[in-house]
Amino acid sequence: MTAPIAVPQAPDPMIAALASDIGPLICTGAPDGMDAQAFSAALLLRGGLGMFVARDATRCANFEAAVRFFAPALPILRLPAWDNLPYDRISPSGAVAAERCAALAALARRQAEDRSPLLVLSTVAAVAQRVPLRTRLAAGSFEAIAGMEVEEGDLERYLVINGYGRASTVRAPGDYAVRGGVTDIFPPGANEALRFDFFGDKLESIRSFDPETQRSTGNVARAQLMPVSEVLFDDEAVSRFRKRYIEVFGTGADANYDAVTARIRRSGLEQWLAFFYERLETVFDYLGPSALIGLDALADDAAKERHAQALEHFASRRAAPSSRQTPGGFRAPAPELLYLDGPAWAASLEARPVRRFSPMPEAIGPNVLNLHGRAGRSFSAERATYEVNVFEAASAHVGALIQSGRKVLIAAWTEGSAERLSGVLEDHGLGKPVFVRDWPEALAAGKGQAILCVLPLEQGFETEAFTILAEQDILGERLARPRKRRRAANLIAEAAALSPGDLIVHSEHGIARYAGLKTIDVGDAPHDCLDLEYAGGDKL
Repeated sequence: MTAPIAVPQAPDPMIAALASDIGPLICTGAPDGMDAQAFSAALLLRGGLGMFVARDATRCANFEAAVRFFAPALPILRLPAWDNLPYDRISPSGAVAAERCAALAALARRQAEDRSPLLVLSTVAAVAQRVPLRTRLAAGSFEAIAGMEVEEGDLERYLVINGYGRASTVRAPGDYAVRGGVTDIFPPGANEALRFDFFGDKLESIRSFDPETQRSTGNVARAQLMPVSEVLFDDEAVSRFRKRYIEVFGTGADANYDAVTARIRRSGLEQWLAFFYERLETVFDYLGPSALIGLDALADDAAKERHAQALEHFASRRAAPSSRQTPGGFRAPAPELLYLDGPAWAASLEARPVRRFSPMPEAIGPNVLNLHGRAGRSFSAERATYEVNVFEAASAHVGALIQSGRKVLIAAWTEGSAERLSGVLEDHGLGKPVFVRDWPEALAAGKGQAILCVLPLEQGFETEAFTILAEQDILGERLARPRKRRRAANLIAEAAALSPGDLIVHSEHGIARYAGLKTIDVGDAPHDCLDLEYAGGDKL
């Protein structure tokens, strides 16, 4: 059950200014982490939609973690960018495309009068790209109710038009499989897949199931399916593509044109998005004119770089030898049809309550709001001095802050590192810190003791009311940051979706043909391994 969203009765004047319709504002004195605390508080106070645009995916993930700590009850909707480069010959991965479509469809279907707080988290790459009309994605839904009359063929036609990919076994969002009178579907934005059981033209039941084990987990009375591709492959879209293609290039003698005519989703089709619709909109159009917009530091520069990247890739594809040898040369819509250039980016943000966050402190002016945050204490000098114990220095610093009456939080990367850090600091003179899971718990904690939490910060920060000391401030980056490791179980589960003969790319050894899973003995113990075959008979 979702906890009620609490709104402060007497908000901080700076938070009230952030939440107002005044804009645009340059919000200075806002280090990473503090911007998440301030923006989430402002959105809870204001209500309605808000979007924070991060400069890249890593920054977006860290901002999300900070919001979940500072405002755990605030609903979050993620809008990812395609995970391919502009004018790639490949399409975005199915999981990313499905998550992006689910977010766009949710925004398109949201009622304008809905004032419940909702935070959309995205990146510059995601919002600097044009999107289909809201009306098209909002209408691209399919509602199924157990017991209703529906032809199985109508369901499959919907799936094909809206970007679902047929597979032998459903494993990832956007997959579907047909076996006799049973259709398995993995809808975008869902944690589990759905099994539609037909008897003739009657949908007898809908059951959820775990895509890893393929075992049913329960009955579902009603299911709402949404598109998993921004290219809707219906008759209207295909006809518009063919007409636009001939208008621009004068002929339809091209593999892309032939594939669309035959209703084949060729890899890289998404770069032709503008040709399938009368016009495209922006993500900001989906949000409406009153949504609160937060921009990461350097977001405007990142938007310019994204457009420059699209121009560069377009030019390089046109200049490639393979393009010059192809009759008619390289064909693709011009970059400005899909990507926002500088003027288009500025126009999209014009007249909106935009908050541009900056960690740099500046004087207050007509369009400047100083949040009075600053970078926290770093113990790099202590780490570099052999005679000084960094943990004793950190414990003494935290103790002094507590004695001065400040609330002090120590932010660790993981629960495990938090436990280790707690023990080390306690051994070096600091009382045992109290562990909290979120900001409301931290506010309720008693005075006179350090507070420990899990909050991934690159660097701690201080405000006029509290101090957050990051684990990385004490240990340094190489020791503090956890290594990203993929569990072997996850790898084997993903390999189960492969079929012998599939081509895969090894990160170090390149392209190979997958021969299957094999068990071999290493050190007198069995190990499941992927059998990869290379040219010349080599195996890995």
